[in-house]
Amino acid sequence: MILWLVQRGLQAQVRVVRTDKGTEFLNQTLHAYFAAEGIQHQTSVARTPEQNGVVERRNRNLVEASQTMLSAAKVPLFFWAEAIATACFTQNNWLLTGC
Repeated sequence: MILWLVQRGLQAQVRVVRTDKGTEFLNQTLHAYFAAEGIQHQTSVARTPEQNGVVERRNRNLVEASQTMLSAAKVPLFFWAEAIATACFTQNNWLLTGC
């Protein structure tokens, strides 16, 4: 679903997906999907946080931004998914447009 949204939103074909060696990314279903879609799956070298540093920081920024939004709005944690989506949209928009 995420890849479809990226492809549709950017009107571009996803050619490569890079992930760490987490078990959530290493399974036959995902490999079959990537093969069917013609997507190359690349993984980082195990136990090298240097390769995952940018992703880990980005994830931490999203979590912190969503926690701040939830706290400031005084809404229950039930809305964490919406807060993450909003933080992601905001940060992506800022990265793309500089606004």
